[in-house]
Amino acid sequence: MEDPIESLVFDENGLIPVIVQDAESGEVLMLAFANEEAVEKTVETGFAHFFSRSRRTLWKKGETSGNTLGVVSIRFDCDSDGLLYRVRPSGPACHTGEVSCFYRTLRGEEEIRGAEIISRVFAAIEDRRKHRPPGSYVASLFEKGKDAILGKVAEESGELILAAKGEDRQAIVHEAADLIFHALVAMAESGIRPGDVYAELARRFGRSGLEEKASRRGKR
Repeated sequence: MEDPIESLVFDENGLIPVIVQDAESGEVLMLAFANEEAVEKTVETGFAHFFSRSRRTLWKKGETSGNTLGVVSIRFDCDSDGLLYRVRPSGPACHTGEVSCFYRTLRGEEEIRGAEIISRVFAAIEDRRKHRPPGSYVASLFEKGKDAILGKVAEESGELILAAKGEDRQAIVHEAADLIFHALVAMAESGIRPGDVYAELARRFGRSGLEEKASRRGKR
């Protein structure tokens, strides 16, 4: 059987473009280039490796920053001259600190996609958990430990209930956002990623539909 890497078409400089996509949110994180050795290293280690055109050297994403890209799958296009790395990032993909290198808009309004927003918030939470910057509210929660984090989840849950009872739409939105945020902090503390929750929701409701599942549970 032919080695898939041998079927790839590299350009005259021995490079192939690589699009990097968050496997959970679907957000495009960056565009880089790889030579054959970088692709082999990626396959071998499970972490994204590229080739720097300016420094003319192989490099592993996150080797110095810690913001590595764990590769879930590698796909190649119909012409075999482009790669797609679907990854689980351990921090911001962009050297500016942004989650994605594509954070600027040339034309049109920025599209708000729920999974991307959750991914961006969770990446920021993970960054605070790892680096504990002084003055950070999230870092202070991690410093206080799990009981403090869970206490905030309980507190925000109660405030959402009160807002819903009062039927104040803006208050409900505000408190729901607070609850989701602190739930993400609790997930990070326990090593749970948003993708784990997406997978569970897909398992429950993916094929049957939300309404059908909900009606079944109501009849039990």
